[in-house]
Amino acid sequence: MGYTAEISRKNPTAFLFAIDRSGSMEEKMESGQSKAQCVSDVMNRVFSELIIKCTKSEGVRNYFEMGVIGYDTTLGVVNPLTGDLAHEWINPISLFETNPLRIEERQKKISDGAGGIIETTIKFPVWFEPVAKGGTPMCAALQTAYDVLNYWCATHPDGYPPLFVHITDGQSTDGEPEEIAQNIQQLSTNDGNVLVFNIHLSSKGGNKVFLPASAYGLPDGYAEKLFRMSSYMPENMVNFARQSGKKDVSSESRCFAYNVDDITDLVELLEIGTKAAMDVVDMDR
Repeated sequence: MGYTAEISRKNPTAFLFAIDRSGSMEEKMESGQSKAQCVSDVMNRVFSELIIKCTKSEGVRNYFEMGVIGYDTTLGVVNPLTGDLAHEWINPISLFETNPLRIEERQKKISDGAGGIIETTIKFPVWFEPVAKGGTPMCAALQTAYDVLNYWCATHPDGYPPLFVHITDGQSTDGEPEEIAQNIQQLSTNDGNVLVFNIHLSSKGGNKVFLPASAYGLPDGYAEKLFRMSSYMPENMVNFARQSGKKDVSSESRCFAYNVDDITDLVELLEIGTKAAMDVVDMDR
């Protein structure tokens, strides 16, 4: 069955994100934001929410280790984080808490408790900045992810398997990525294989495809390739997806979404992956 190993400070799991930063990420999504800005906001929100979930009275507990791979042909394959987070591909979550790039003030609409909506100012930590330049060296980025996760699994043999999330809007410009993605899927701890999630962003609309069980009906060969590059969903992730309203999800479904065109969908997809891990965290250890 797998994906049941208890997550604790002595036995953390890892989240690794690979983010396409090519020039086409400057295109606007349905919200009016660029794809790059949308991904940046979502990544910063995910980091912040995971930090909150790991915070106890004495501070942030290192249940999770996290990292980001950014890729484009201008800067290449890089760790886009800064400060103490720039030295390693994956860092304990407590290091994120102490090393945001900056804290912004943003407006957020909330309920006033009487059926109305009011706007309030919130603190918004920023770790990850939007970038959109050059081409799409996807193969190089995935090979870097393979190397990072291979080492992580070897040094955490009893850990809950890492989640690798790849967010892109285009095709690879440096070769064929499918074999490398499948190699990442074969990496494992004693509790199961690395979970590979592929999310395709779109600015053109069209039919959205979330967590499909088959490549049938996908619009083109590129979508079918990303489908094959994605892992089957484990049982705990299937359960969370169903609870969030994805009633058609099954054990045959893949960790894959196509034509995502707004921030709400992107947040929901990432929450499905991360909440599955939260379910096996021992908050007392």
